[in-house]
Amino acid sequence: MKILTAYFSHSGENYFSGKILNVKKGNTAIVAEKIARLTGCDLFEIKREKEYPVSYKDCVRESREELAADARPLLARNVDVNGYDVVILGYPNWCGTMPMPVFTFLESADFSGKKIFPLCTNEGSGLAKSVSDVLRLCPDAQVMPGLSIKGSNADVCDDILRKWLEDNGLL
Repeated sequence: MKILTAYFSHSGENYFSGKILNVKKGNTAIVAEKIARLTGCDLFEIKREKEYPVSYKDCVRESREELAADARPLLARNVDVNGYDVVILGYPNWCGTMPMPVFTFLESADFSGKKIFPLCTNEGSGLAKSVSDVLRLCPDAQVMPGLSIKGSNADVCDDILRKWLEDNGLL
């Protein structure tokens, strides 16, 4: 079984339990790297061609504008998913769903017959409507049980992550 972990993450100012903190590496990137160490999977970072602002308020404003416009921002690069059986899809919860570059990523390839495992970092809002969005965007994929990880726990989520991977036959 060939596994790809494709993830979107934001560094710079991020929200942590009521505070705005500046981080060099986003929470979803931290979790994606843990998955790669545990599974030996390939990693692909979903990046918007034009990077988001470092400022939390500016990033939120821009992400809300994209969501309202149902935008599909250009990606810096893409990956061929044809050789993969499983895609672990990591992203933060932005505006109750995935960041719009993740929508672009999902629409850029054929995920037919692949298993997609959603993994969402957030500060309490969970997966929200992101799983239903993945189902809508990839109707011929098998969307598997997702995992919600509190972003401020990204550094210490090893046990929860390992259990989820084991429970889903990915370890």
